[in-house]
Amino acid sequence: MSAAFDLAAYLAGRRALVDEALERCLPPEDAPPPSLHRAMRYSVMAGGKRLRPILVLAGAEAVGGDAKRVLPTACALELIHTYSLIHDDLPAMDDDDYRRGRLTNHKVFGEAMAILAGDALLTLAFKLIAENVALVGDARAVCEVVVDVASAAGSDGMVGGQVVDLESEGKAVSPQTLDYIHVHKTAALIRASLRAGAILAGAAPAALGAVTAAGEALGLAFQIVDDILDVEGSLEELGKTAGSDERKQKATYPALHGLDASRRRARALAADAKQALAPLGPPAAPLAALADFIVERRS
Repeated sequence: MSAAFDLAAYLAGRRALVDEALERCLPPEDAPPPSLHRAMRYSVMAGGKRLRPILVLAGAEAVGGDAKRVLPTACALELIHTYSLIHDDLPAMDDDDYRRGRLTNHKVFGEAMAILAGDALLTLAFKLIAENVALVGDARAVCEVVVDVASAAGSDGMVGGQVVDLESEGKAVSPQTLDYIHVHKTAALIRASLRAGAILAGAAPAALGAVTAAGEALGLAFQIVDDILDVEGSLEELGKTAGSDERKQKATYPALHGLDASRRRARALAADAKQALAPLGPPAAPLAALADFIVERRS
């Protein structure tokens, strides 16, 4: 990790920005219907790394933009991510009891309310992206982000990857199928987060291309490390039950390629991301440091 850039301070500052903005954009708990809004806030405000919204901010900064002007879209990406976690944890999907160090949403509010809370977060997210036009003033850029994020979140991205992930449980899959799952289920939304910030900040085509390439590499590296941590981590470190991939016979990098090869692949992808970002110079320093953080993290 770069000694010249204080990533810990950067992450703390950006996380605080995001948390304050999320507090403002979420409906208050006592707004009707309170049962729904309590469930929404329970999962969103449970903490987490806030990686995707921070990537929106860093994507804007990397091309010379102002992080605060893309905060609504940053919040939107966190809401989409949180909705996906709520639904992934349901008994019909991954059937998990813990997330972010606390009971999963359906364990507290019931399955029906968890489904509805996820639905409400997803729809609120696109409202926030649309409202970002008030800060950036470029309706075409906002429309481009809506299309990009919708593609990354839907059947061409996260949802499609989740389907293939579910259908691959207990089966021997090819390296190509495993990459499809990871690229769509996880990497697509990470790439879209970076691109959203850059697009809203008015990135030139070459700069947007650099950010896109970095996002693709970082997204895949992030999921590979997630696979590794599910083998090596603990509930205390991860905030969720470790070892679930093996129990469910999921398609993962360690299962198919082994732990050492998986670590090498994640590090190579981080290096690819930093190489893609190099032409952007010092404004991309946070993203370059994040590349190292993604492969070194323990949660």
